[in-house]
Amino acid sequence: MKRGVSYAGLAGAVWGMVLMVPQVMPAFSPWLLSAVRFTLYGVISLLLALPRAGRIRAKLQSRDLLMLTVLSLVGNLLYFILLAAAIQLVGIAPASLIVGVLPVTITLLGLKDEGALSLRQLAWPLLMVLAGIVCINIDTFAGSHPATASVADRILGVLAALGALASWSWFASRNTRYLRQRPCFDSHEWSCLLGMVTGMMGGVLWLVGKGLGLPMVSHAVSNGQWQLFWLAAAACALGGSWLANALWYAAARRLPPTLSGQLIVFETLFALLYGFAWLQRWPRPLELASMLLLLGGVAWAVRRHAAPDEPATEVVLQGG
Repeated sequence: MKRGVSYAGLAGAVWGMVLMVPQVMPAFSPWLLSAVRFTLYGVISLLLALPRAGRIRAKLQSRDLLMLTVLSLVGNLLYFILLAAAIQLVGIAPASLIVGVLPVTITLLGLKDEGALSLRQLAWPLLMVLAGIVCINIDTFAGSHPATASVADRILGVLAALGALASWSWFASRNTRYLRQRPCFDSHEWSCLLGMVTGMMGGVLWLVGKGLGLPMVSHAVSNGQWQLFWLAAAACALGGSWLANALWYAAARRLPPTLSGQLIVFETLFALLYGFAWLQRWPRPLELASMLLLLGGVAWAVRRHAAPDEPATEVVLQGG
């Protein structure tokens, strides 16, 4: 279990850095960032998969290709487009706040999976996570933050962040379950397959954007900005897509779904830390309290999962 938690923490550290890219490069549209990042991800994945091409092809089934296509669309392309748009519209703090609800949504989606604890056993850790998110919320919207360009931009940004939350919640839950159903693929092989499928879709995304005449940059950019863009896109492809995904898949194989759902909070924590470094300031009291509450909730959840002798109480969830 300790190794699984370590893998999840490293994945969160890399994903948190990826969240900074739309913030520091606002001139480039989410469409362009997504298309270039995931096309490069596909190329990297193809090169990494070549030594195992025969083994992977022998295990690959039509149902795997269908699932890879759906996971790529929802968990990579749609998620990053929506999240990048939210960050550019309302800023990294509100966007990471909303996406920070992922520990709750993923945990709730995994309650019925094998190895999951009951909702009552996870109630207090989840409440600590929610309290941390509330603290970020209060600081973000009641503090001295610059206002967005318009009310419409703020609404669109919040809706985009909510859409990103929904897409990655489903992706994390469904991907974990499918990996358990197909143990023949190791983390490296599955990450490469997902990357190749996503890369093809990234190329299609670029062609669609060009065909529709969508604006790729908001204003003229210099050659230096373009060079930084390509470096950032390559770093996102190699680190944020291939490496972080491989780490997360390795964690998913070692942890119950309710615990892996808790550990996605590391993405929010690292995004906030990177944001403070970019702004060259220390966190305010409420921001610091939120990080401590989030970490405390995760640590508590880890202890609950590490105590199998604790009696479990079934909680039946009924639809309305």
